[in-house]
Amino acid sequence: MHGNVYGWCQDWYGKYNSEGVADPKGPAEGSHRVLRGGDYGSSARSCRSVCRLHKEPSERGPGYGFRLVASQGP
Repeated sequence: MHGNVYGWCQDWYGKYNSEGVADPKGPAEGSHRVLRGGDYGSSARSCRSVCRLHKEPSERGPGYGFRLVASQGP
């Protein structure tokens, strides 16, 4: 679901290694969290999970949201 609202991610924002890495996690701590997926006013290029914004966790906006994930135990 890309393009509805930017989704807050658990990852802290940081630069990635120059090597290709599958499912990078980012640094262990930081001051800005990652937002992904674009919002209703974004260009098609921004509505991809590879595009990242970074904002302080306290920032709010009409195009920021989150998705809940349900998981069954082992």
